[in-house]
Amino acid sequence: MILLAFGFSLTAAAQPALKPQLYRSIPIPKAFLATEDNHTFGGDVRIGDLNGDGRCDFLVYRSNHSGPSGPAIGGFKPCFFGAFEMDGTVLWSVGGGGGTHPVRPGSVAIHDLDGDGAAEVICFWHQPKNKLKADWQSLRDIVVQIRDGKTGEVIRQAAPKEITSRRCQPEAKPGQPRLSMGRRTANWVHQRILVANFRGTNRPRDFVIKLGDTHVAFDDRLNVLWSYTTEWVEYSKCPAYIPAVGDIDGDGRDEVNSGYFLLDHDGKPLWKRRLGDNMDSVAITAWDDGHVRAICSGFGHIVDARGKAVLSLGKSEVPHGQEVRIANQRDDLPGPEMVIRHKGHTPDAILLSSETNLIVSRFQLNASPTNVGMEPVFWNSPGKAALLYNGGWLWDLKTAKGNPLPDLPPPNGGLVHRMGFYHAIPANLCGDDREELVLWDPTGTDIFIYTPKPLDQSGYRGYRAGPRQYNPRIMD
Repeated sequence: MILLAFGFSLTAAAQPALKPQLYRSIPIPKAFLATEDNHTFGGDVRIGDLNGDGRCDFLVYRSNHSGPSGPAIGGFKPCFFGAFEMDGTVLWSVGGGGGTHPVRPGSVAIHDLDGDGAAEVICFWHQPKNKLKADWQSLRDIVVQIRDGKTGEVIRQAAPKEITSRRCQPEAKPGQPRLSMGRRTANWVHQRILVANFRGTNRPRDFVIKLGDTHVAFDDRLNVLWSYTTEWVEYSKCPAYIPAVGDIDGDGRDEVNSGYFLLDHDGKPLWKRRLGDNMDSVAITAWDDGHVRAICSGFGHIVDARGKAVLSLGKSEVPHGQEVRIANQRDDLPGPEMVIRHKGHTPDAILLSSETNLIVSRFQLNASPTNVGMEPVFWNSPGKAALLYNGGWLWDLKTAKGNPLPDLPPPNGGLVHRMGFYHAIPANLCGDDREELVLWDPTGTDIFIYTPKPLDQSGYRGYRAGPRQYNPRIMD
């Protein structure tokens, strides 16, 4: 039974005490912009300390081989990178400035693999070959690369068959029908690289690439550690579009949660079950009394390392679990809370307590393009309750009030491209230990950094990336 403590509409009131301010608006360097159909834009963005100077840098990228229509509009294969510092100083670029909007947040990650203080770029790279036929449905012309963050030069690259043999769907044999568009594209467009620690090393030095129905794990030498392919591929009835990594069993090595299965550090399933439709968002994080759990948005599930349900809200309560986020979001409640966007691409959300597994509030967030992208941010310090970012607003879930961020231009939305809305990465970029918000619209030309008032720049101790920065949960 699910109990409801109270309900409210968040959009009805504002909370002046939140006091967000625009710390910096960073124009993407003009040399890194592209123009397509009379629209000028930068592309998708990742953050990290690329040159090792203790400050956050930025990487903008674009891709080749756009799909024909619908969810596949935009490039799949990275072909341009431009790196620059927070003050706009250009660090390097590769790829000649071409490419189009990435179809979704894709196969690019920034992480310091070797521990020297300067992050590397882990990526796909489009490398066409003469007479090689490959379109948006094929990865025959892709290589996996690790690039030097200081220079952009390739440190190493590989073209393993586990990647290059992948297609949106298997090539049909003579006499066999091809799969329908809805079935074959269900998970192909969401290609993602996640940094992980599968070998139990002193720092995360591995990564997993998610490609449609397949996950492929690598070490930092680009050796394939393992590969796993699921039988579930149908739209809305497939594993998570974006998996999550974390150590759920406490052995010092990461697992991969895809909602319908939990893969151990060696790629073998610890459990496998189709928990619910629309498994759009997952996590591995502490929930009840510090126990680490697999969080699965489909029908609202929290399960342990062996697949036993700790919480199951069910289809009637969560018909379409679009997004789920776990953090301490109410300082009047013990433990973390779960906020879940439970009716698909709508502003509707519910908040649950980890102490009781009960719903403590129902609310409506502000509407935004595609109604995704909420993210907890530790605005008042890591030891205090997080605020919730959503669509250009910042919300306090205890007071049920929020503010639009000042001086943030409206996103381009569907007028330009499906990805025309603000992505968010929380990170400590200036001042004290409170987090800032890094925002960008992939169809825009600027990056915006918001910080809480008052700002004391003398208290800053340098940029330190954690999993929420090098594995950002960017939704699409």
